[in-house]
Amino acid sequence: MTELLQHLVDGISQGAIYALIALGYTMVYGVLQLINFAHGDVFMVGAMIGYYFARATGESSHPSVLGALGVTLVSMIGCGLIGFLIERIAYRPLRSAPRLNSLITAIGMSFFLEYGGQFAVGPNPRSATILPTGGAVHFGGLSVGEADVIIVLSSAAMMLILQYIVFHTRMGTAMRAVSWNAQVASLMGVNIDLVISFTFVLGSVLAAVAGILYSAKYPKIDPLMGLMPGLKAFVAAVLGGIGNVPGAMLGGLLLGLAEQLVSGYVSSSWKDAVAFSLLILILLVRPSGLLGRGTAEKV
Repeated sequence: MTELLQHLVDGISQGAIYALIALGYTMVYGVLQLINFAHGDVFMVGAMIGYYFARATGESSHPSVLGALGVTLVSMIGCGLIGFLIERIAYRPLRSAPRLNSLITAIGMSFFLEYGGQFAVGPNPRSATILPTGGAVHFGGLSVGEADVIIVLSSAAMMLILQYIVFHTRMGTAMRAVSWNAQVASLMGVNIDLVISFTFVLGSVLAAVAGILYSAKYPKIDPLMGLMPGLKAFVAAVLGGIGNVPGAMLGGLLLGLAEQLVSGYVSSSWKDAVAFSLLILILLVRPSGLLGRGTAEKV
């Protein structure tokens, strides 16, 4: 029983990170009908910014709560700016082009961030110490790491803030209007360009937080670190229902739990295969996702 609870704790912690990244995928798709494959690499950039800022300020040598908040804030600002530039430079000129053009551009932007990062800082992994995560809390035979507690609490806080923005602010109302029908929203006075840019910035900010939290749980970062978490977060978004914010949260948590249970009770070598098996299964059984709604298409 204790072993099962340990896997559940680890799975929730891992799934919370996937959920934060998946929210960026699902928001951009909901507003723009675009899969932003560069989003996983924005997650990587967030971890990199946090790492170098922590080194520059000495925070990596003596991590503190206040310093970690400052590092996270700088990372959020940097990734928000990158998200804005990606949308403005790479995607906005192709908004009226065929979707295949935007898809190819998204893949190209992903490669640009990955190998541009290798060119800028080198390909070697770095040991990141950004958050103060030295201890663990023990409940009987159950051990809950300080990093897991920080990840779950921080992710829950960010998800609640996102829910408030999307469902209780004017910008959130505009985002939902554009998601429903961009042309009608434009006729009603909604600034489409502003809404789309805000969506990219918001998703990139969440990816930055995920990058900082990920580096706390797995303190090794490199320019290609966003590839696998980004793909798995995309699977989580599809699993929950792409374009559905609660669905992305649910999909991330389910994926994290599934990975940990398979790793603990079957084999750790099957851990990465779980995500793509779930993707195939959900596309075969329920293509709209667990919380998504199927739409009829006229032909």
